[in-house]
Amino acid sequence: MPDTTLPVFLAASVPASGRAVLDGEEARHAATVRRLRAGERLVLSDGAGAMARCVVEGVQAGREPLLTLAVEEHWTEQPPALRVLVAQALAKGDRGELAVELATEAGADAIVPWRAARSVAKWEDGGRGEKALARWRATARAAAKQARRAHVPEVTEPVTTGELAGLVATMSLAIVLESDVPERLTDLPLPDTGDVLLVVGPEGGVTDEELTALREAGARAVRLGTTVLRTSTAAAVALGALGALTTRWQ
Repeated sequence: MPDTTLPVFLAASVPASGRAVLDGEEARHAATVRRLRAGERLVLSDGAGAMARCVVEGVQAGREPLLTLAVEEHWTEQPPALRVLVAQALAKGDRGELAVELATEAGADAIVPWRAARSVAKWEDGGRGEKALARWRATARAAAKQARRAHVPEVTEPVTTGELAGLVATMSLAIVLESDVPERLTDLPLPDTGDVLLVVGPEGGVTDEELTALREAGARAVRLGTTVLRTSTAAAVALGALGALTTRWQ
């Protein structure tokens, strides 16, 4: 593997050898923000596990920058045997995007926007909702690059509580983070493989009706500790705990 300080850029595909081309917004960032020049190196990623260390052979400046690259080393990183999906309740302002950023950097494998009852943000169908979803997806891409992750987490379409309960039923384990329940995350028997769903409520908390629906679908409500975390930080803290308590960080 290459030096982990090399910048990561996303491309639709990553060749195993030979040459590659970086264009579009990624090329613009490489040429005008990072100011990469011929002879410098970067990592090319398809966001799905394939990565390659490349040396810049040439930079075409202008309105549509283009970088030509020579592939030096190619490898593929497999997803973890235990995947963690984060169901993140919609949050007001930029708190939702902060939650996505931190969860991505902490290793979330997918993010499911949840239309919780107490969410201030609603993401109504139409243009505003589409723009909000696009911001979450762009945030996940940027955070994955910042963390030099081989896999960019998918940000799905938003779900209702009923749809979230249906997702709970398909999981190896589903966890609802609650601050006022007796069971702790460390009390749970955690699997080594499969999918874990981590449910994070909105600023106003998960309603009794929502918690009942999720529990009836098979979810377990647990607390992380004695303090109350913000909706924007809870997933990242829980992901860190799961990384240490399972095989994810091995």
